[in-house]
Amino acid sequence: MAAIARFHLLQPSPILKPSAILPKFPHASRLLSIHASYSPNLRRNGAGGRKLSTTPPLCSKSESSSSNTESSQSIVGDLLDYLNESWTQFHATAEAKRQLLAAGFHLLNENEEWELKPGGCYFFTRNMSSLVAFAIGEKYSIGNGFHVIAAHTDSPCLKLKPKSASSKSGYLMVNVQTYGGGLWHTWFDRDLSLAGRVIVRADNGSFSHKLVKIKRPLLRVPSLAIHLNRTVNTDGFKPNLETHLIPLLATEADKESPETNDKTSASSSKDAHHPLLMQILSDELGCKVEDIASVELNVCDTQPSCLGGANDEFIFSGRLDNLASSFCALRALVDACASPEDLANEHAVRMVALFDNEEVGSDSYQGAGAPTMFEAMRRISASLGQQSVGECGFARAIRHSFLVSADMAHGVHPNFTDKHEENHRPVLQKGLVIKHNANQRYATSGVTSFLFKEVAKIHNLPTQEFVVRNDMGCGSTIGPILASGVGIRTVDCGIAQLSMHSVREICGKEDVDIAYKHFKAFYKTFSSIDKKLNVDF
Repeated sequence: MAAIARFHLLQPSPILKPSAILPKFPHASRLLSIHASYSPNLRRNGAGGRKLSTTPPLCSKSESSSSNTESSQSIVGDLLDYLNESWTQFHATAEAKRQLLAAGFHLLNENEEWELKPGGCYFFTRNMSSLVAFAIGEKYSIGNGFHVIAAHTDSPCLKLKPKSASSKSGYLMVNVQTYGGGLWHTWFDRDLSLAGRVIVRADNGSFSHKLVKIKRPLLRVPSLAIHLNRTVNTDGFKPNLETHLIPLLATEADKESPETNDKTSASSSKDAHHPLLMQILSDELGCKVEDIASVELNVCDTQPSCLGGANDEFIFSGRLDNLASSFCALRALVDACASPEDLANEHAVRMVALFDNEEVGSDSYQGAGAPTMFEAMRRISASLGQQSVGECGFARAIRHSFLVSADMAHGVHPNFTDKHEENHRPVLQKGLVIKHNANQRYATSGVTSFLFKEVAKIHNLPTQEFVVRNDMGCGSTIGPILASGVGIRTVDCGIAQLSMHSVREICGKEDVDIAYKHFKAFYKTFSSIDKKLNVDF
């Protein structure tokens, strides 16, 4: 991160153009090898091989200068790092936690009293899959508002069933359940693996919560050969999600062979998961198989996130919905509070809220349907007021508050333009998309749209608008859930993308930087903009 790490520009080769210089992001060598593997436009060596063309380098807080202006900064490389670390909602939250700690934010415990002060930066996690971070303005007083950007950490995927072990036709299979509304046909013939969290028993009888990620290809859902399904291209691919979407793990060991190892043999009827799989997990965690008390694992695509397109203008990745929004919001908060003077004249509280389970309705302990964010707001007000805040004080704070619900948007598909309303066709690389729906599937109103666009106007940032066709259904976001929870003004927006809910999605590189700048501008200037508009008095 710009607020955390130190970045240097590599010296260009004589054959390179200035636009083709590679910034040295964290894990840059890994990103270079990743891009070399998945982009035909990049070769490690060889005359004439075109180098990776990315954005200008980031600068740290300690190295900011007039030559590295805010307009020239890019977070695309760091987003790629974040995506490649965040295979699951747990890893996304853990990586956000790491970055916040490195930026000087203080970790809070929901189970303890909070001692907060103006100018302080804090955060807490819940279930290690949701997170709330906030920075308190130096001039905050009880009744002042909260300026929030909310997103979600989960994405459609396959999850292991509590009893995943099964065997078919000589193969060890792993039973899964579908999570969210994925484009499940895209999961066939992919190099898949497992990641998630494990509860491990210690020698003293206590338990620890550990994250695990098997980076090598471990699973695969093979498609049926066309020779055995001649009409698939005319009738369509219509897999049965219970019987056809089962990844294979290995060939079943020959039970009669003297070389058969108990660790790799097929499961007995009492095994919830294949012993072979459990051994792989224990090797990765460095513990005994019998010490693994519980597992919660997602099936993940192993192909790394990377730049793509003829000019490296696209981001090809899984989980862009909605980790791209989550990272832009997180980074904007960190960079908007990078120096003491950033909060010196702020009267509000700047906040990021990242929730789990949006893809399945948000009704969970760690989802937006829980009162997590609003409880945090109340506790912040109470701590700063040095006493219990009455309903009047907290109600005034909510009335002064504003929420940006950030979730990816539907860019117009060049092969299916008729799926978009003809006057509202967002395109990639043209800025954040403000979402409207008269039936309140999105929480945007004329007022909230105006205020959010005014932030963009002042900073010369482009925006787009989207409404769904009248003859099509409309999706929703956490925006209406949070807006109706306590009555907070809300705008729904997102980065335009294609292939939403596919195992591999696509968005524009420029839009990531625009979203970051828009979110950062929101934190820095919304207080002054909001006071200029009167609606109810």
